[in-house]
Amino acid sequence: MLRSGRKSLRDFFSPMSYQNLFIDLDDTLWDIRRNGRECLEEIYRDYGYEKFYPSFETYFNVYMPHNYHLWELYGRGEITKATLVAERFLAPVRRFGIDDPEYARRLNDDFLDRTARKTRLIEGALDLLDYLKPRYRMYILSNGFREVQCRKIENSGLKPYFDRVILSEDAMINKPHPGIFSYALKCTNSRRDRTVMIGDSWGADIVGAYRSCIAQIWFNPANGVAVDFEPTYTVRTLAEIKNIL
Repeated sequence: MLRSGRKSLRDFFSPMSYQNLFIDLDDTLWDIRRNGRECLEEIYRDYGYEKFYPSFETYFNVYMPHNYHLWELYGRGEITKATLVAERFLAPVRRFGIDDPEYARRLNDDFLDRTARKTRLIEGALDLLDYLKPRYRMYILSNGFREVQCRKIENSGLKPYFDRVILSEDAMINKPHPGIFSYALKCTNSRRDRTVMIGDSWGADIVGAYRSCIAQIWFNPANGVAVDFEPTYTVRTLAEIKNIL
């Protein structure tokens, strides 16, 4: 039961009625945690960051909290893409005298290029997509940057499964704002009551879809706690989605 007193979309729609799937990319299909970590290890080594930090873990534990916070601010529209790009790489080294936005831009370009070449997927991703492809129209819906998301999708073998890639840069607004979901519905000619959002991010994917009156499947491998409402469905593994759709 919803703590807010509202009914869940599960009360109104059967899985048999769904036709369209909006699917998040990072950490839902493409393993950003492991792929991104590998890239940061390469950055640490190739840029000589051992002179700043005694180990990669020390650097990583400084970089990641800043990165998560910046993405949250970006998702809420409180900072620009340029600020995110600069700050995520300058914050860990600013106290060592590096505070050059051009340096951060070059490092970011290098990082994104490395990232786009990584192909590790979340366990069960391709098996799930093989199952879903004949049954649904499928679209990527992501806040990620165009210069890297499309390359990641193609290089990791995901492109043939999707009818379209919809990015926040297309809609000019980020998840969880209802505007990006309305944009996605309009440009895919999808009905709100025939669409499901599949994603790992409670704040961006699930809250955004809920506020847009779109059913949700929360991919929740860490067994996180739902806040304020219960999502339409929750799964711990991608394979469980085949029991729903």
